[in-house]
Order: sequence, then structure tokens, then C-alpha cells
Amino acid sequence: MAYIAPIHKPSSVRHALKLNFLSAEDDCLVVAKANRLEFYSQTTDGLALQHQKAIYGKVTMLQKLRPALSQTDHLFVGTDRFTYFTLSWDADKKQLHTEKSFESVADNAARESQTGERCHVDPTGRLMTVEVYEGIITVIPLVQRVKKRKAAGQSEVAHLGEPVPVRISEMFVRSSTFIKPESFDDNPKIALLYEDTHSHVKLKVREIKHIGDEIELEEGEVCKADIELGASHLIPVELPSHGLIVIGETSIGYYNSETGELQVEPLEEATIFVAWEKIDSQRFVLADDYGRVYLFMLVLGDDHRVQSWKLDVIGLTSRASVLVYLDAGYVFVGSHQGDSQVIRIAEKSMEIVQTFSNIAPVLDFTVMDMGNRSGEGQTNEYSSGQARIVTGSGAYQDGSLRSVRSGVGLEDVGLLGEMEHISNLFSLKSNPSSDYADTLLVTFVNESRVFRFDPQGEVEEVEEFASLALDETTLATANISQGRVVQVTNGRARICDLDGGMVVSEWMPFGGQQITAAAVNDSHVLVSLGGVTVVSLTLLAPPYRVGPSMADGGLQVIKEKTFGTESQVACVALPAGSSPVCFIGFWKDSGLAICSLDTLDTVKTAQISEDSVPRSLLLTQIFLDQPPTLFAALADGNVVTYSFDPSTNELSGRKSIVLGTREATFRALPRGNGLFNVFATCEHPSLIYASEGRLVYSAVTAEKATTVCPFDSEAYPDSVAIATSEDLRIALVDTERTTHIQTLKVDETVRRIAYSPSLKAFGLGTIKRILKSGEEFMISHFKLVDEIQFKELDTYPLNEDELLECVIRCAFPDGSGGIAERFILGTAYLDDQQATEERGRILVLEVTPERSLKLVTSLAVKGGCRCLAICDGKIVAALIKTIVVYNLEFRTQSKPELIKAATFRCSTAPIDITVNGNLIAIADLMKSLVVVEFKPGEDGVSDKLIEVARHYQTIWATAVAEVDTNTYLESDAEGNLAVLVRNPEGVTDDDKKRLQTTSEILLGEMVNRIRRIDIVAQPDAVVLPRAFMGTVEGSIYLFGLIQPAYLDLLITLQSNLGTIVPAPGNMDFARYRAFKNQVRESEEPYRFVDGELVARFLDLSEEQQTTACKGLGRDVEEVRGLVEGLRRLH
Repeated sequence: MAYIAPIHKPSSVRHALKLNFLSAEDDCLVVAKANRLEFYSQTTDGLALQHQKAIYGKVTMLQKLRPALSQTDHLFVGTDRFTYFTLSWDADKKQLHTEKSFESVADNAARESQTGERCHVDPTGRLMTVEVYEGIITVIPLVQRVKKRKAAGQSEVAHLGEPVPVRISEMFVRSSTFIKPESFDDNPKIALLYEDTHSHVKLKVREIKHIGDEIELEEGEVCKADIELGASHLIPVELPSHGLIVIGETSIGYYNSETGELQVEPLEEATIFVAWEKIDSQRFVLADDYGRVYLFMLVLGDDHRVQSWKLDVIGLTSRASVLVYLDAGYVFVGSHQGDSQVIRIAEKSMEIVQTFSNIAPVLDFTVMDMGNRSGEGQTNEYSSGQARIVTGSGAYQDGSLRSVRSGVGLEDVGLLGEMEHISNLFSLKSNPSSDYADTLLVTFVNESRVFRFDPQGEVEEVEEFASLALDETTLATANISQGRVVQVTNGRARICDLDGGMVVSEWMPFGGQQITAAAVNDSHVLVSLGGVTVVSLTLLAPPYRVGPSMADGGLQVIKEKTFGTESQVACVALPAGSSPVCFIGFWKDSGLAICSLDTLDTVKTAQISEDSVPRSLLLTQIFLDQPPTLFAALADGNVVTYSFDPSTNELSGRKSIVLGTREATFRALPRGNGLFNVFATCEHPSLIYASEGRLVYSAVTAEKATTVCPFDSEAYPDSVAIATSEDLRIALVDTERTTHIQTLKVDETVRRIAYSPSLKAFGLGTIKRILKSGEEFMISHFKLVDEIQFKELDTYPLNEDELLECVIRCAFPDGSGGIAERFILGTAYLDDQQATEERGRILVLEVTPERSLKLVTSLAVKGGCRCLAICDGKIVAALIKTIVVYNLEFRTQSKPELIKAATFRCSTAPIDITVNGNLIAIADLMKSLVVVEFKPGEDGVSDKLIEVARHYQTIWATAVAEVDTNTYLESDAEGNLAVLVRNPEGVTDDDKKRLQTTSEILLGEMVNRIRRIDIVAQPDAVVLPRAFMGTVEGSIYLFGLIQPAYLDLLITLQSNLGTIVPAPGNMDFARYRAFKNQVRESEEPYRFVDGELVARFLDLSEEQQTTACKGLGRDVEEVRGLVEGLRRLH
């Protein structure tokens, strides 16, 4: 019933590691983003992505292992499902290879670690430790295989032994590390920084004894010196001095492992350190909670013992989750709540050299538009690339507003000026031997203009160019052989010589007929006269005698054919280069004819559509080593594609997609290697390109483009010229779809966001953290931000210790009979010890004509206001334990008041609410979901909130949205999603009042916000998009409802693919996506389809696809088409 797929993959970085993974010589950086591993190599331009892979589980730890005689490191990966495996790189297949995998010896009675999961490898390489439970260290021996196998030509690889859990008395371990032994034969020693039962911080060093299969942790010595309460990290120190650095909030100490002494020096300024990385044996990089980066250096005495240390602030970055030293002063800063960066450390300073966008955590988001900014509603087939989502991302100094759009990016590099009514563009070379175009011909309704570019990019308009007819509109023009250029206008076809600037040859239709369509290639011109007659002309006619002299060859009619008014010609096209055939589209019966250029006789025919007409045709090479593709744009906005076989002139593999409501015009853009992308211009411009053997249609961020042409000039290589209804510009277009993120740095946590289309502005609820004399203060604001320029317009400050909890936009009466836009704010006070009853406020703000904020009314409430909604023209406020409905009443014309109308007591605390009509769905902190109905009072009876349905399960809810009538999508704090359905037509009262679970799945990421979307789907749509979801890890997911006819097919396909598609660690897909919380655990997802897995069907071999289609009742081609359609959703 339910379908989910990512449209923006997780971007939060919590784990990263450097190792020799892809090759023995080169370092590789592996980065974990939720359930994805990304492998980067170092290049002169920075880090470059080499490989990425999704795994079945959220990555919680990474570690490197170097087995004996292995040329490369192996990667140890731990997941949140307590499964662990090691991976190596198969250089031949360019794929990850699972070396060993095992389930954790999960102890259901043990408590999960409260301080994060840790994994360490003993410096001698004999064992590794894994810490995932309080009071338990799991020790994994690193066993060497017997060396006799080497003679048989097999490589010898160490493998992981069986894990052995060992109990320890230290429960709350903050940090742990191995101490490097002084000799190889010494037993490994592990240091534990922990908090005891009296809340004192202690340091203990334990020795690990490994005899046979038995592993024992000696009780060890406890450091006698006092350790500060804020101590958080242990850093091992190697030669020349063995020991540990103990990092605290107010001091840093050195622990000498030989003497057991702790040497402590205070910090100049207290701070909270969050990450560290070793540069060499004496220098380390530290990062704190405020984004500061420090260089820490040990100062050694003459006896090579640590005397003291130096700590210098070298710069500001995003708040680091992990630091990885790359090489030559470069450090990777992986961040969860800001952009990840590569920095280069210089003398007491640093610079940021590379940035990786990160939108995590998505605290709130709003959908600005679904590609229908014109206000005409959603008319084209849905594609996530047309949705513009604006998120409140990051935290504190890394807080920002991000505009996220998945599509083909367009970067303007030059503006030629304002020009209206441009009908077409053509690029030409003034020097035929040049590698670059330098001339742009711009055609209008009744004239053509020529712009010349010099190598520096300077542009000038020229009055004439090689005797081209510039007083007429140009239908087609191109450079051809022998240093000539051909031009077709609505009155003539002309060949001009570039050197002499003379007209070499000219042809005009008989009787002054108008040329309505034209196509040109290297050898021919094809024109349509008035849509009735088609004329085929050669460009390569030999010179011929006229009286006593010779006339230049060139244009010469090969064949003229009249099709008659019954079957008028709608469009014509020629293959690139030279070809014996042409393509003609007809109005009648939506016909397409492949004709011989010599006779214009029909070779093959096809009916493109039953209810529309072809208006534009293009044949171009999209796929490598495959036949060219024919594109036909229909008048109703459909685009039909065929594969064209030039040897047989056969059309095959017809596919159709809706791009808009009117016909698209095509232009081929070179991609390299003789391949092209196709730019389709319509009300939603799209780039059509080949990816993984199939056509991909992706929205382009150029809403106003009317026509384009490639313009590979010296100053602007690989660029395109783009005309809009207002101007002409030069731009660079991506060759394929990527995620484009526009950032407005707010430097505050953007906790809540609301969007007003009529005001063209956002309302942001923000929280700023200020550090004064080592003490943190929180200040909250409400900001008004312009949607176009992404700049702040006005700020409304809140009271001291008052935090903004929620923001909504709505239209309310203005007191004088009109309706006005309002922002409604809900707040809560921080200080619970306050004596007053006021625990929060509800504020109503208006935006003045000067675009500033003004308070309309406010109301003090007894509980913090968690969320707000509008129901039947009234304000619904979710307070700390109660839902309250307020009327906005004008007692006086100028100042309205909020009057309480009805209340409802929640089970624990409301987390989120959604309203449809008079039904209010409340997501509860612990008790899942309840639906209440608002009943207006009659005959003097007051308004009421009445419970009508409830979900009787313990679920720690985080967000809810109504995705269909009486159907709700709910997320919980453990990363699960559930679809709950109310049945008002139930047989018994219990049936009517019980919310039934119809679908559930483990997403693996906590969802912060669900926003419903309403779009018009095609009648034959497989999935109806219903909502977007934003997560803590920076993902944005699309949620949809599967049409009943396709439900069994997709669930069976998912089940089949789960056994066919290989996963790192050989993990089971069904278990990975099965619902799991503290109360119960399922075996597989229930009536929920993972779109990402289904899309992997297209990557399988023919044989595997056939296997995956068993039991579906559909052939492989049908399923492939269905999955391609689903891929276009995300």
C-alpha cells in the first residue's frame, strides 16, 4: 500500500576513516552517511568520489584492518542492528567484497551504550574490541590463517575470530583506547575513562589476556589523581613517550602509563572538545562544540618525556563530528550539523579548501512549489526534480536555510542583454578551421541579429555576416563544408561563403510560398512550404554551366512533393551528418513518415499518437554503442521516443512521457564521445540524458527558458546560449541531474519554517547560542526572509528565556471585512522554576506593506505551545499536555483577542498535529496517535473536542501527516514509519474507534517533519505521491500510496529482489526494513515498498531480471517500463 524512496540522500557525516582500500599505494577516505558508505580519493582538485554503496543498516563504527600478506586494508563496519562485517575492494569487478560477517552476540538484557559505540584495534594487531553495551566489552581475536596455503598460490588473509563478550564493572565509559605496549610480546592494555556510581570521573588501565579461546580483562590500576568532571576524550601517545592525553573542559592532562602519574594544566578558556585527530607523535588537531579548530602540541624535555603542551586556535569550521588527517596539512572535517569540509593547516592558521553540502539535521521544511509557480495548478506528470523544498538545517553557528532542488543545474556565466520575443538561436563559426564557435545568430519574428564573441568573451553586434539574410526570420542555419554557411529563412534558402562574404547559391520557393519548417544537415536541406509541399535540396550539387560561364554548385532541388491539404506537414527533421532518409510528421492521424531524400517516397510509417499531433522531431545519438533515438514532441505536452535502426529504417521501443501541457522543442547538446543530451524547452524545461542504459528526464533550473542552443566558444567552453522571454544569456548546464542546494547562512538554529506564497517570504523561528564568560545563553527570534534574494527583511525578538516552538502561516480576517496573511507563533519558557503561571505564549504577527513585522495580538498560556494548526477558521494549539482550540475575535476593530473555545487532554504530551476539515490527528509523545473531532456548539452549547479514534500501541511519535482520507503516516523516535487507517464505516464501535496499521517499515532514520503534497496524478500512475519527509540525517524522502492493482506486483518484486540484489555484509533486506522498536520486532516490512531497492532492478543482468519477474505475471519489458516510471518519481 505504501511506497518510499529518497529524493535527497543522507548528508550527515558521523564517521570517517583513512585507509589504503582501493589500492595499495593511494590513501582513500571512507565516509559513512547514515546507511551509505562513500569512498573518496585525493586529487589535485580535492577529494573525488570513487565509489558509493548503500548497506542494510545505519553505520555506527568504522575501523581498518590490515590482514597479513594483503596488499590493501580491509574495512570493518558496524551497524545499528548489531551486525558487523569486513569489506575488501575487488579491483577487477570494481565492487565491494564481503570478507566476513557476523551477528553481534546481542545481549537483550544489556543496556545500549549511552556514550556512543566504539571500536579499537590493538596496536599489535592481535585483537580488536567493540563497545556497544554498558558494562560489556566484546573482544574479537584477529586470527592468522595457516601459512601452508601460500604454496597453493592462495593469498593469506587474517580473519576475525569468534567474538567473546567480557563483563566489566565500569558502566558509564566516556572514552577508551589502547595504550601502545613497549614491546610486542606484552599483553594489550586498554584505558577506560568512566564515571563511577558517585559521579566521579576515573581512569583505569586494564590488561587483556588472550589464552586459547579464553579472554580475560585484568582488574587493572585506577589513576589516583583527581580527574575533572568534564573529561571526555583519551588520546594515546606513542614513542618517544608512552601514555595518554586526557582532554577535559577546563584542563588537559598527560597520564604517564609507566609511573601512573597525571600531569594537568588548565586551559585559558573553558570549552567542550568533540573530536581529535593525530598528525604525528607530538601534534594533534582538536575541535570543539563551537566550531573552533585547535592545534595541540606536546612539548618534550631533554629526556624525551612530556614536560607540558601548547594549544593554539587556528580557525573556525563547521562543528566537527569526526576529524581525519589526510596528508600534507590537509584535514577532513566531517560534520553532522554543518557542511563537511577539507581544511589546510598553515602556520597558526587554516583555510577551507573544499566544502561538501550537508542539510542535516532537517529540523523543519516547507514545500515552496511543485513546479507550478505560474498558479495554474499541477498539470504535468510529477517529478521530484520539479519540487523546490526549503529546509531549516544545522544547529547554532551552523544553522542555515537551504533551498533543495534535485535537477539539472544551470550556472549563468554571461548576460548579453534584455531582448524580447526571441524565437530561435544558432551558433556559427566565422572561421571554419576554428575549434570554437564565435558567432551567435539570434532570430526574432521578422528579423535575425548576429553577435560576435572574441576569445576574451567581449561581444559586439554586427550589421552583416557573410551575406546572410538578416531582415528575415531564420528557421535553420549551420556551418557546412568548404568554408560555407547555409541559412534557411521563411522566404529562401541560401549558401554563403565565409571568406568572401558572397552568396554562393540561393533557392526561393516558386510563387512566393512561405517556408514553414526546415531542417539542415551536412548534405541536405529539407523544407516544408505552407505545410503542404516538402522540398528536398542537396547542398553538394556540382558547378553547372549558365550560358558561356560556370555557376557555383550548391543548392539544387532533388525532389519536390505535394502531400495536399488533407495530410498537412507538421514538422520535419534530418539525421545529423549525411543520410539517405528524412523524417516528416503529419497533422493527419498523428502520422510519422520515414522518407527517402531522393524521391520523398515513404519508406516506413508509424502512428505516434491517437489524440495529438507531432510538432517537433529530433534524431540524435544518446546511448553509446546503441542505435540513435528519435524524439517526437506532441502538441499536448507528451514526448514520444523510439529507437531508430539506420540499416533497416525500423522504429522500435516506443516510450512516452508527459513533460508539460504544450509541445516541447528539442535541441541536442554535445556531451562528448559523439554522444548528446537533449534539452527540451516547454513550461517545465527538462534535460534528457542517458544513465545506466536508460533515458532520464530531469527538470532544469531554468523555468523561463524559451529556446537554447549549444555555444562552445573559446571564452565560454561547453556552454549554451539560453533565451528567456526577457533576455539572452550564456550558461553552463550540468550533463546530468544532481542535487542543487542554495544556502542562506543564518548562524542560528532554524527550528521552524513557514512559507507565504502571497508575501513571497519565509517566516523563520530561530535559536541563537551565545557564550559569555564560559556560560551559554539561548536567545530566540522570529525572522522574515525574502524568498527570491534569500535575505533577512525583519526580526521580531522574543522575551528572555523564551524559545520559539512552532510557526504557521494562515489567512485571517483583518477586522475590516478583508482577509490578511498572518504568522502565528507558539513559544515556551526555558526556566521551569519561574513562579508565574505563564509557561508560554501564542503570538499573532502581521507583515506590513513595508515588509516589517508587527504584533497583532498575544496570549499567555500555562504550558509551552508545542505546535499550531488551523481548524475551521480557529487556531488549534498543542500545549504541554492539552489541545486547545481558540477563536480569534475582534472585540474592538483594531485589536483582536484569542478566546478559548474547547480543550482535549492528551495521554502524555502532544508532539505534532495535523488537521483535515474538522478532524484533528494528534501524535503523542508515547501513546502513538489519537484522532479528535471538533464539534461547533449549537443552541448555547459550547464547542467540543471529541475523541473518535485511537491507535492502541506504545509508539514514541515524532511527526504525523494525513496522506489520504482517514489515512495517516506516523514516524517514531526509533526510525519506524507506520500508515494508520481509520474506518468510520466499521461494524462495531470498537472497529470505528481503532486505528489499524496497514503498512509499516523501519526507515532507520528519525523523521522530524512530514509535509503532505497534493498533486494531480496520471490515470495510469502506479504510485500516487502524497508526502515529503525530512530526517535527522539530512535525507528527504518521498512517500506515496501504491494503487491497489499494483500492490501485489511491487511487494512480490521487492521480495524477489531482496534475495537477488547483493548487499555488503550479506545482510538480509527483509530484516533490515522490518519494523523494530523496544516493544516488538517484525520479520519483514509490512505492505511497504522500498523504492530504492525496486530501482536496483534496472541494474541487474537480463538473467537476474528474468528471475526477479517470476510470479509477477508480467514480462521483463513491462516490469522494466514500470520501474523506469517509478524512478522518475525520485
